[in-house]
Amino acid sequence: MKPPYEITSKILNLIASISEKIGEVNAAHLNKPPTELRKRNRIKTIQSSLEIEGNTLTVEQITDLLENKRILAPKKDILEVKNAISIYNQLNKFKVFELKSLCKAHKILMKDLIENPGKLRTGSVGIVKGSDIAHIAPPGALVRSLMSDLFNYLKNDDDLVLIKSCVFHYEFEFIHPFIDGNGRIGRLWQTMILKEHSPVFEFLPIESLIKQKQKEYYGVLGKSDKQGNSTFFIEFMLEIIKDALEDLLKVQNISLTNDDRIMNFKEIIGTRMFSRQDYLRAFKNISQATASRDLKSAVDNGIIEKYGDKRTTKYKYK
Repeated sequence: MKPPYEITSKILNLIASISEKIGEVNAAHLNKPPTELRKRNRIKTIQSSLEIEGNTLTVEQITDLLENKRILAPKKDILEVKNAISIYNQLNKFKVFELKSLCKAHKILMKDLIENPGKLRTGSVGIVKGSDIAHIAPPGALVRSLMSDLFNYLKNDDDLVLIKSCVFHYEFEFIHPFIDGNGRIGRLWQTMILKEHSPVFEFLPIESLIKQKQKEYYGVLGKSDKQGNSTFFIEFMLEIIKDALEDLLKVQNISLTNDDRIMNFKEIIGTRMFSRQDYLRAFKNISQATASRDLKSAVDNGIIEKYGDKRTTKYKYK
């Protein structure tokens, strides 16, 4: 059964704005941001998503952990971050339309933090905020069938991916399929779904904007619960996605390295043969000498193959 929600004028306007911004991102070759920016955004994503759940580690401490430096912090917090680093480093190994793959991701994310990570709950659970019960999740006996229905919607429905990502996020939190770790895995899986729409979302720190609006995030989840559909949550998350893209576009002056250009051009050209002129048309702000150096480096590193010589030279990604 399709999860309930309504298409509002706000949702339509936000989708139009997001689509326009993705076009700008692609034109600026930020669909796969520069290496340094990708690293910075990934750290922000991990820090923000875990801080929402009460983790105390700072961006600087997470950076140190990534560089294998020792830090002073609660053991549980360090373990949460190490697990998150592990999961975000292998996003491309998971299959976004498979429940089994999501359970595998949960197992990595919650390893040594709870009993039976990766296993769907079978008992009842309520979510407490302060001294109040904010949400009573569906009975454990229904969890597997509800999650199967949700993945069936994700895989087969004709909704736009942008909408499906928000609907999935809300319905996932409503079902609350695991004993713990539902918030962080729900946000992660929305990123996974969005990545199907555009590669830019793999390194877009949506979680950091959710953290800034954490109170509103939980408020909209509760409001959607009372409404009986995800409409308010879709509007909220699309606004977050739009803001994250706007933030990315503000850093257009960050220079792409030769490795960044080579990686971005692969997204453009695919497996087709190309010339140096084709490469230059994609990166109008570099010189012919820079283009030649980029291509020579990629050939030397075994990324592309070279055919012909001088004016007849053609290239192809391996």
